Amino acid sequence: QVQLVESGGGLVQAGGSLRLSCVTSGRTFDYYTMGWFRQAPGKEREFVAAISWNGRSTHYGDSVKGRFTISGDNAQNTVYLQMNSLKPEDTGVYYCAASRNGFHYTARSFDYWGQGTQVTVSS
Repeated sequence: QVQLVESGGGLVQAGGSLRLSCVTSGRTFDYYTMGWFRQAPGKEREFVAAISWNGRSTHYGDSVKGRFTISGDNAQNTVYLQMNSLKPEDTGVYYCAASRNGFHYTARSFDYWGQGTQVTVSS
């Protein structure tokens, strides 16, 4: 059974930092693009960041560029999202996802999804 399990969410003050983790299991994700998305209440799911299977390419949503960093550890089957200088508008449920469809950034390109972890940034 394929599983993506996120952790690391929580409550943080504006300007603070969090690091999210996504552990994969159930199959080999060696050639998958891994991504992070988020969804705030009443809003559509938003692309945050993606990393290619070999780690050589990354891409970020405009709202997080320069503040968030995506990275991966294939040996640990884990993808990370380091979030710095957090803002209240970063609040939402953060989802990890895996895509076998090349290096794309749209939600429909991703085949597997985690359950999400809540991030709340207070002002």
